[in-house]
Amino acid sequence: MSIAKQLQHKIDAKTKPVGALGVLEKIALKVGIIQNTLEPQINKPHIIVFAGDHGIAAKGVVNPYPQAVTAQMVLNFVKGGAAINVFTKQHGIGLTVVDAGVNFDFDHSLPIIHAKINHSTKDYSEGNAMSENEMQLALEKGKSIVQDIYNQGSNTIGFGEMGIGNTSSAALIMHHYTKLPISDCVGRGTGSNDEQLKNKIQALTHSSVLHQLSDPIISPSELLMRIGGFEIAMMTGAYIKAAELNMVIVVDGFIATAALMLANEMDNKVLDGCLFAHCSDEQGHRQMLNHLNVAPLLQLGMRLGEGTGAALAIPVIQSAVNFLNEMASFESAGVSSKS
Repeated sequence: MSIAKQLQHKIDAKTKPVGALGVLEKIALKVGIIQNTLEPQINKPHIIVFAGDHGIAAKGVVNPYPQAVTAQMVLNFVKGGAAINVFTKQHGIGLTVVDAGVNFDFDHSLPIIHAKINHSTKDYSEGNAMSENEMQLALEKGKSIVQDIYNQGSNTIGFGEMGIGNTSSAALIMHHYTKLPISDCVGRGTGSNDEQLKNKIQALTHSSVLHQLSDPIISPSELLMRIGGFEIAMMTGAYIKAAELNMVIVVDGFIATAALMLANEMDNKVLDGCLFAHCSDEQGHRQMLNHLNVAPLLQLGMRLGEGTGAALAIPVIQSAVNFLNEMASFESAGVSSKS
């Protein structure tokens, strides 16, 4: 009997009507399959927040907030003042912040991972965002960071991001893979008004034409080089390594899902290890999830990023694993089952 059938039998034998725990039963099944065991465990769950700046954001065309906010928010993460700090602290989840390419020189005594590829990507409305060497360095650094977290005993991981303008890069990635028009992929991001949204759509339409994003044969590596961000590239590598290590991967929102699309194009086994935390309120995320044929665990109207959706979903995943391991079966409890 396959591990999936054994798990389903174990789930159905618990002291409840079949299917009565709804999505929790699907989660328990998925985690057991990922870990290839009837007794899965969520050990030392961890969230990595990758931060990076985008060259296009220096113009202010796609972002109402100034680029300097990226560095300011990294400092806020370190001080414990962001939403992701609150949620990870509440639920006992580890948190690591990575400077993937912020346009600021942080003091090296700051308790973050100093992995800066460059001070921001280049402006992709004028040319490629990064070189091939930069792209490869970012992918490999993402992989090595996940390997280090795994070596510390974690088997469950989520990824967050911080980068003013990165919803634009994510929208272009979505546009390429879903073939939907730019206007369906672009949302307001961090607080754009109607006029700013119109300008954002125009700028990204120009970038799509410049980089020939309608071409279906662009490789994921090439796509990253053309319109990606260092934080997105690093997250892409992180997904690939986490899947290779059979970790439970908790996918956050719009930008994290864009990076997942790239990772899954590079290694089509990545999706097998993923649970989708929530459906972001950022326009396009629902259609991204539909494109991947996956269902989110939560629907909270959030569009913050930082890995906050993943942090809120991990306790739900823990509950699913706990019922599988700790809840009595009809036989062990001496309860009569349905005839």
